[in-house]
Amino acid sequence: MTFSVSKKENILNIVRKIGYYAHNGSFVRPLERGGYPRFHLYIKEKGTDLIFDLHLDQKKPVFKTVTDHAGEYDGPVVENEAQRIKQLL
Repeated sequence: MTFSVSKKENILNIVRKIGYYAHNGSFVRPLERGGYPRFHLYIKEKGTDLIFDLHLDQKKPVFKTVTDHAGEYDGPVVENEAQRIKQLL
């Protein structure tokens, strides 16, 4: 799911505010202690806006060299997380 918000502070502060942490050039927020499922977020700057690309990783990739995963890019869980982020910002 892709959505945008107005940039009011730097990305690192925003990520902390919404409860995510840096992970290999993107940001994640696990739903459970074991790390999966987890929300996976990419953020790009476009003018005065930040573009958020959000999905839910259901499980860890099977092989270390493969980036495929069981991801959800829409649906109620992802939509609720997008709403949560927008409300915090």
